[in-house]
Amino acid sequence: MARRLVEAGVDVVTTEFDGPLCGRVANWDDHAVNQHIFDAMRFRAPSLDQAISALIEDLYLRGLDRRVLVAVGGEFGRTPRISHVASSGGGVGSGAAGVVQPGRDHWPQAGSFLFAGGGIRTGQVIGATDKKGEEPVDRRVGPEDFLATIYNHLGIDYKEATLRDYSGRPTPIIRMGEAIKELEAMG
Repeated sequence: MARRLVEAGVDVVTTEFDGPLCGRVANWDDHAVNQHIFDAMRFRAPSLDQAISALIEDLYLRGLDRRVLVAVGGEFGRTPRISHVASSGGGVGSGAAGVVQPGRDHWPQAGSFLFAGGGIRTGQVIGATDKKGEEPVDRRVGPEDFLATIYNHLGIDYKEATLRDYSGRPTPIIRMGEAIKELEAMG
């Protein structure tokens, strides 16, 4: 569907992977109280992998890879350590209420994004964390860099563009951050 929308002229398409394949809470909120992280991943990882790889392959096969930038990410990372807490309720990907199960909590210090298409230089790993996956140790890239990269691809001057708040005051679309240089479109 995303590819067909692009072919029809839509410039920006967003999708969300949620629902029953994502576990009891129908999303990726992998706290142990919500779902058994390993069971939930067994449900959703194969579908997510198939959807993303099929979209990327389809875009390249149809020659849309220079124009269309695919960006995959979440709102932040998850703890590099597994926690064990009692489930708040049973269901798909979760034990019955009270059953202690593994999960991962919020971890804004480190996360990951995937970019493909858009004429970018592909096949790179940009940045690194320490050996425990806790903190960035090389080439930290943050959420505003992620957005700047997308805006740059769309031809939006993210350094100058503003949106008006409710009082009419212009607010920058990005306060800090730069497009990820390593992903600049190839000539």
